Amino acid sequence: MRNPPLRHRITPAALCGLLTLAAVGLASPSAYAAESDAVFSDFVVNGGKPVVVGTSKTVYVLVSYTFKNSVKVDEQYVFLYRDSIEDGKAVGTEYQGPYCKSGTSDKKYCEMTVVIVPKDDLVNADATLWKTGGIAYKSSGGDDIDKSSVTARLKRQSRVTLTLAATKPVQGKKFTITGKITRANWNTHKFGPYGGRSVTLQFKAKGSSTYTDVRKVTATSTGALKTTVTAGKDGSYRWAYFGNTTSSTARSGGGAVDVQ
Repeated sequence: MRNPPLRHRITPAALCGLLTLAAVGLASPSAYAAESDAVFSDFVVNGGKPVVVGTSKTVYVLVSYTFKNSVKVDEQYVFLYRDSIEDGKAVGTEYQGPYCKSGTSDKKYCEMTVVIVPKDDLVNADATLWKTGGIAYKSSGGDDIDKSSVTARLKRQSRVTLTLAATKPVQGKKFTITGKITRANWNTHKFGPYGGRSVTLQFKAKGSSTYTDVRKVTATSTGALKTTVTAGKDGSYRWAYFGNTTSSTARSGGGAVDVQ
């Protein structure tokens, strides 16, 4: 689909008109149930994959969905939020779209992009499971707000580096491999040590396309990694971190060794 125009989206602090309903006592659980005159469904956020965000780079999260309406609607869009609609927070300060193409006379297949600017939008507590919803503004007046069962997980970006003590180790002799694991801190907007993580050293023999596990190493409190291996075949080593519910997977670049 073509790239839709950039538009302001729901204000994170107030969830805009959604909280207005709560303020006047209209936001009961049934207020967020799908109504037959304007229905959001089939949400897919970021292709079903976690959304990984660093400290500075803007992240664009594609959300696809189906919108079906039997009444005239002036505007409709979807949003990501955490906690509750009444007391929660929306992610992103801007969005692109939505752009829709018609399916049947009353059904549209839509895409919208949530724009996340880490320094403006996120704190560390936002590394969690986010919920999805949609809002339609009817031409006749009033809003139709739908909650969805689909969720999206936001993760802090992890990084791993590798350093070889020798790129030409001696056959049968031990040599040292070090590295460091860090993670995006959305409070300070910097990458900081990610201590206590279990990180796997992997090796790929020359001519092979596959890395295999060598051993697991626990990072120090400063994120430092260190181990020794015995030189055998020519090939490449790397560190691999497999992530968790709040942090992304990460792999270092490969460090090549030419065994002498």
